[in-house]
Amino acid sequence: MKIEEYLETLPENILNGEDVHLPEKSLREIFKFVNLGKNDIFYHLGCGNEKGVKMAINEFNVKKAIGIDNNDEKIQHAKETFEESNRVQFICTSIEDSDISEASVILFWFTDENMINKMMKKFENLKPETKIITIWGPLQDCLPDEVNFPYIINKTPFKRAENLQEQLLSIFGVKCIDFVTAWEFAERYTKSIGMPEIQNDRFLTIIQTLMIWINAKKLGVACGEEIPESIQTYINIMKMHFDIDFEHLLDE
Repeated sequence: MKIEEYLETLPENILNGEDVHLPEKSLREIFKFVNLGKNDIFYHLGCGNEKGVKMAINEFNVKKAIGIDNNDEKIQHAKETFEESNRVQFICTSIEDSDISEASVILFWFTDENMINKMMKKFENLKPETKIITIWGPLQDCLPDEVNFPYIINKTPFKRAENLQEQLLSIFGVKCIDFVTAWEFAERYTKSIGMPEIQNDRFLTIIQTLMIWINAKKLGVACGEEIPESIQTYINIMKMHFDIDFEHLLDE
């Protein structure tokens, strides 16, 4: 099956991020990276549970922390688990309808393009130097201000990328992307986002590596014209052992 068909076999709530929660180690890495502190008003968009808000308050001593999610059950659980106060608030609403104007730091981990488009308009109206943290990629059409892959910071007002090539290379910090770079960054993502008990991390790293390199090839920023032997080997492994096909992506 094509890689797109394989992804469609996964539960929708996993693909859209509804039931995917960042592990505490990832939240801690993100907060240290963004230098979260006592002067910040932190918003966790799509918070799911209370862990991000709780850590921002208890470990990083932020001035205020707000968790927003459209899942009423999760918000109610968060309220029951971590008591609200003048420094802590959990709001059940869609993030498009939320008021985030007082934020100084926002954690925003969404992949849906329609959602991102809607939120970009809200982000662009935020006060200068507001930090928006994303995972894996920067905000749409923007150059990142800081990168500690897979964590990325964009500050307002946003710096616009001239093209996708410039944006991609700004993430990886190289002049072109080879197999080693693709594998290193795929492994960083898997280790940073994966849970400690994850059993298929190498499988996921291979998929991410192939997608990074193939996308770089399509955008003309892969190193060299030929397909590296390592990339072709993993394409063959995925086809032979897992019946997952990547070859068609190279022809598009």
